[in-house]
Amino acid sequence: MNIAQPSGQCFALVTETYPPQINGVSNTLGKLCEGLLGRNHRVQLIRPAQPGEKPGSTQSGNLLERCVRGLPIPGYPGLQWGLPAARKLKSLWSRQRPDAVYLATEGPLGWSALRLARRMKIPVISGFHTNFQQYSNHFHLGLFHEPALRYLRWFHNQTRQTLVASSTQQRELNRLGVQNLSLLGRGVDCTHFHPTHRSSSLRKQWGANSDDIVLLHVGRLSPEKNPELLIDSWSKLRAAQQAKGTRLHMVIVGDGPSARELRKRMPDAVFTGALTGNALACAYASADIFVFPSLTETFGNVVTEAMASGLAVCAFDTAAAHQHIQDRYSGCLAPPSHDQLFTDNLSWLVQDAEGRRSIRLHARHRACQLDWQAIVQRFERCLLQAALGQSIPVQAVPSK
Repeated sequence: MNIAQPSGQCFALVTETYPPQINGVSNTLGKLCEGLLGRNHRVQLIRPAQPGEKPGSTQSGNLLERCVRGLPIPGYPGLQWGLPAARKLKSLWSRQRPDAVYLATEGPLGWSALRLARRMKIPVISGFHTNFQQYSNHFHLGLFHEPALRYLRWFHNQTRQTLVASSTQQRELNRLGVQNLSLLGRGVDCTHFHPTHRSSSLRKQWGANSDDIVLLHVGRLSPEKNPELLIDSWSKLRAAQQAKGTRLHMVIVGDGPSARELRKRMPDAVFTGALTGNALACAYASADIFVFPSLTETFGNVVTEAMASGLAVCAFDTAAAHQHIQDRYSGCLAPPSHDQLFTDNLSWLVQDAEGRRSIRLHARHRACQLDWQAIVQRFERCLLQAALGQSIPVQAVPSK
């Protein structure tokens, strides 16, 4: 079925995080918002005020930003829960009624937006961007696991449709009782993340010669990202390869609550802190192997960024890696929680230079098929079909 795509629709995006904050949700929301504006829609961006900002509204062209008050999220410095804002949203939506609302996060701000939109009979769709229900065990909040799961299930089942990033997440949420799931996927900027950004001078700063092998990890340094396996696999690999005369280097990009512990237990690794822009692109391209032990990703944008940069990815067979990597062809995959196979895969990538070279080429080729424009078009289609009251399945994300 085809639907008309009128220009000038008004869509409200409600999110707890947005650029310049550094995380996958922020990056995705920035791309989706930019894409809607580029397709001549009006966007109301509703989010907590970031450090240095004051609550209030600002208008720039077709973008209206409404910043509300927030509270810090425990364990996530720099991120905030948006406080409930039903009164302010009702005032805004009474004057400028959106055609559809997209809820990217499920905190108090998203909850208040959901309740108000339903009362005002504004169509609502949601996105599942963060596995908060899995984080409870890592932050010693196991008692909250079941209540969090029940809340997330209730929240998303109140919306017309929930958009997910990967097929593994879609299956897991379906098993947990979340209904009306659609696969949206994620894109990657293959011009920004490109092998030509490789820098010999940066490698020298890391202490690596041209023939050395540089392992890279990019991401939040936090308990839910499985840092123990990063430490363990690096320790085993480095000891084994030193005996063979192979010079290895580990570079860790990012920050978070586990940073101090990682620095203590990996004193020979290079820690850069969080990087963005050209500095991040150069860091990716100047490495050789991407090490990603996380098991809690809804997608993992860093995986496709590494692939676009021409790296051989070592990851678990879930989220973005499951969606876009073929084992021993465009990366290396281990079944979830099979730590020894993860470490064995990493060892194989280090030892087999020809296999690693082939994987890097195929990884780049696969990443170049993941265009953000196609993702934005799917997202726009979901909002339009919600606004028009039509039920149209989202086009499947191309498989690996």
